[in-house]
Amino acid sequence: MSKYIGQESKKAGLSPGTLVHIGEERKEEIKITLFEYHEQSFQEKQIETVDECELYKDSPAVTWINVDGIHQVEVIEKIGKCFGLHPLLLEDILNTGHRPKMEDFGDYIYIILKMLFFDSKSKSVVTEQISIILGPNYVLSFQEREGEIFNQLKERIRCGLGRIRKMGADYLFYALVDSIVDNYFVVLEELGEKIEFLEERLVTNPSPVTLKSIHRLKTDMLFLSKSVWPLREVIGVLERGDTPLIKESTGIYLRDVYDHTIQVIDTIETYRDMITGMLDIYLSSINNKISEIMKVLTVITTIFIPLTFIAGVYGMNFAYMPELRWRWGYPVVLSVMIIIGVLMGVYFKRRKWL
Repeated sequence: MSKYIGQESKKAGLSPGTLVHIGEERKEEIKITLFEYHEQSFQEKQIETVDECELYKDSPAVTWINVDGIHQVEVIEKIGKCFGLHPLLLEDILNTGHRPKMEDFGDYIYIILKMLFFDSKSKSVVTEQISIILGPNYVLSFQEREGEIFNQLKERIRCGLGRIRKMGADYLFYALVDSIVDNYFVVLEELGEKIEFLEERLVTNPSPVTLKSIHRLKTDMLFLSKSVWPLREVIGVLERGDTPLIKESTGIYLRDVYDHTIQVIDTIETYRDMITGMLDIYLSSINNKISEIMKVLTVITTIFIPLTFIAGVYGMNFAYMPELRWRWGYPVVLSVMIIIGVLMGVYFKRRKWL
């Protein structure tokens, strides 16, 4: 999040609505995909120029235009002019550091969501901002990069599976949001397995590496919480049906998404509590290890106290000490020291101090 805050300085002094891309720099060309369908027909094509979008703006069929890549400002600006989008909305699309939110512009609805992925290489959560616009008969979606999260939805449209091609643009809008929220469960499942692994390692062999993993996991959960909590309010506003763009029949499905969002939030809070508990367990384990080490050192020191006393007595340089000239003095004293050490060791063992 700090890198996005740093990039906000690009906009310092500029007028509201000035289009500046804030996010990861990319070199590849923006990919624009068109899906146009109704119950009996369907077409899918790659849009080569933004001007082609104008042909489908007022189509009687449902039109979905998906844009992979938002780093080319001029392309986003042309799409905005084609569909009559507000400059502040386009500014938000280009700024990838936003929190989830919803804005109703009357003729269309605009929402920002966070798509989450679990990177198996870095073992951390990766986020991507997606902007979705719902119009009377069209849906526009803007992703930072090309991904696979909507592949199943695209296949349903191609094959006419389910009710997707029988419903309107508002149902497609719901399906996009539902795909994003459902993917949260995949991420949470990966994080749950990671938490279980760390718990086992924490009990058997806690180490500084374990502490580092717990700290990284705690950061991921904090970021998840910031990405999902605002979504609860966004979905809540949508499912209440305050806009005529969303039909009552679609509101039922949005309520299901709202329930899933609550479930995701509850799971995140549970994981956060577990991770906090893991930190406490780690500190307790380290303290227990230190206590065990100190106990062993204390027992060893205690055993050597009388032995040191005896050695100190016979190390004095007095001229008249009867045992000094006794032939068996050394083995007797040595035997006494060994017996004392063994007896003290047995005593400590019975008291379970060793």
